Amino acid sequence: MKTKFKNLLYVVLITSFFGCNDAIDIDQPGRLGADNAFQQVSDLQSGLFGAYEQLDTSFEIGLTSAITDETFRGPGNGGQNDSEQVFNLNATNGYVANIWASYYGAIGLSNRIIEASTTIVPALDEVNTFNDILGQAYAIRAYSHFKIMTYFSTDIQDDSALAGVLLNTVTDDVFANPPRSTNGQFAAQIQSDIQTAQGLLNQDNGNTFFGLDAVKALQARMAAYRGNYSLADTLASELLADFPIADQAQYTSMYDDADETENIFKLARVVNGPKDGQGTQGGGWIGSLYAFVNASAAGGPFMEMSRSVFNIMEGSTDVRLSRNLNIAESTIDPGYASNPGFINSDQLLIFKYPGTALKALVNDLKEFRSAEMLLIRAEAAADANQLGMAATFVDQLRDARFGSDGLAPVYNNQTEAFGGILDERRLEFLFEGHRYIDLKRLGDRGGRTLDRDATECGFIGACTLSNTDFRFTLPIPIIEITGNPTILQNPGY
Repeated sequence: MKTKFKNLLYVVLITSFFGCNDAIDIDQPGRLGADNAFQQVSDLQSGLFGAYEQLDTSFEIGLTSAITDETFRGPGNGGQNDSEQVFNLNATNGYVANIWASYYGAIGLSNRIIEASTTIVPALDEVNTFNDILGQAYAIRAYSHFKIMTYFSTDIQDDSALAGVLLNTVTDDVFANPPRSTNGQFAAQIQSDIQTAQGLLNQDNGNTFFGLDAVKALQARMAAYRGNYSLADTLASELLADFPIADQAQYTSMYDDADETENIFKLARVVNGPKDGQGTQGGGWIGSLYAFVNASAAGGPFMEMSRSVFNIMEGSTDVRLSRNLNIAESTIDPGYASNPGFINSDQLLIFKYPGTALKALVNDLKEFRSAEMLLIRAEAAADANQLGMAATFVDQLRDARFGSDGLAPVYNNQTEAFGGILDERRLEFLFEGHRYIDLKRLGDRGGRTLDRDATECGFIGACTLSNTDFRFTLPIPIIEITGNPTILQNPGY
């Protein structure tokens, strides 16, 4: 339903009314209130577009690529991501601030839509549209609160651990200082919003707007992250019945935005849309996280694929190599490990987001894919000590990516199973923003840690980080701590 983006001109208007940069800046004096801004169903639709435009996974993709073992500085690097590459993460970090602001911006707009809906009586022929808009608002609020809990809680499975600020109403008190809520409180609100959304949503919303399948994918991921693997497995299995695993050709085309086989939900990025702009720390062209102009050697590449990832796939038929690496224009130095000038002789150009014929570096952001559902099933099997079943799920994905039937892995215990699943997730979701959270939640279970190439990490002077290090939880942005003294900072910052 990309035709809905014809109305995105309304986003500028709506965002100017309701855009917020932090969780406590909810209702500034002089702002147009929800009752006045939303007077009919079409107004709610315009506000919904604004909420979608707040959603942006590029910030977490950029942070994850820079701080984990996915990337190394490229030939055009002029200092980009230097702090993240040496694990210098603090409350002033730009990625962190934008992750927080993005999801709280979406929550704020969703709250206004939900509140305003109580004052609007739709015409008979508008009821279905009205309900669907409201259902999407609840879904966006659930999704956004889940993202905050994922990145800002020290332990997402601990109900007593702090998450973020739980916002489910619009407040008129500009001096309100709400404290952080617990994961238990967040989870209860998210589940309530999901149930409400499911009762309102239309199924046929495409994959760029929340429909029932996208909500189910959110439920599956949250259940897996929270350790409720029985529920996660059931939901993932249901989704896989409708979203098959892409073959090699489909996988390649998916990142050119030309194939939708695996896409359950994605954030559309269109030329001349509100997100059409270069942003080397996210927020615009997703490919500009890695290059300035385009994905070629002459395109100003400033972040490249790490050697530790490339060495795993080199020489294989794994389609993820050719999709993630511009092989034709990369310079591969077989002796890089003993070459003092390897930073110039060994250049691995990222090709995950080259853009389309319309514009370089502009691609949709794939958020929920069937491959994730398959690997969630593998996690659930490993958690239940069904090691052969876990191996079967991993093998199914590998066969699709290698284009042939290979030998299934053999896991002798749960540690090996979770380790194998983590290894597969590392390649499958390369440059998609999963690695940082995956190491935090599964690293110890799988006996895996951040794995940088010795030559590269020797150059930058930072090699590894314990899975329990405080930097695997994001700091609360300094603007929040400054503006709201009741918000507790995360440990270590």
